[in-house]
Amino acid sequence: MKETSCFDILGPIMIGPSSSHTAGAARLGKVALYIAGSKFNRVDFILQGSFAKTYKGHGTDKALVAGILGMEPHDENLKYSLDLIKDHDIEINFSEADLDVSHPNSVKFVFHHLDGTTTDIVGSSIGGGNIVIKRIDGYKTSINGNYPTVFIQHTDQTGVISNVSRLLSNAGINIASMKVKRKSRGSQASIILEADNKIPEELVEKLSMLPGVNSVRAIRPVKEEV
Repeated sequence: MKETSCFDILGPIMIGPSSSHTAGAARLGKVALYIAGSKFNRVDFILQGSFAKTYKGHGTDKALVAGILGMEPHDENLKYSLDLIKDHDIEINFSEADLDVSHPNSVKFVFHHLDGTTTDIVGSSIGGGNIVIKRIDGYKTSINGNYPTVFIQHTDQTGVISNVSRLLSNAGINIASMKVKRKSRGSQASIILEADNKIPEELVEKLSMLPGVNSVRAIRPVKEEV
């Protein structure tokens, strides 16, 4: 039997008008910020489906920008986010496209970093303020932002998974779930770890130094705060 929380029944505390188009959009932006990090000066928002058709009327554009500014869905400043982003010298652009994901309330974030690199993140707002991150830099994912999460890109080789698990175990981190995918044998692969404990920064650094590991991103959970 699926557990149901009061959040699922009552919906999120938020600035309206829509839990999917506003609260969910703000959460998508905030999780995307956690994944991309802080050193960027431009973000492209590529919208699909109903996000693309109604984003101005439902305030989805304001919510997405509020999210990348680190705001909660209930933040009173959410409605001013399009003005506030200018104070951070961050350029924003909105466009429409087919993102090849099934849910109509979907967006692709393209973060342009100061070092010339980019981070691409595709996510969907699936109702009631709930979200799922479906792709990171082309890798398929399923991240809902409810748990401390680590996303690792690595070379598909013997020992990487066991070394990662050992480091977390030694740090007292309990793994709630682990998903491993690879593009092909011996090529690029990814690990998504959800944990019961906060992932400290020093552990992220140790993970990034393991043989075969190319990049590590720690994603903090998005919680309802009152």
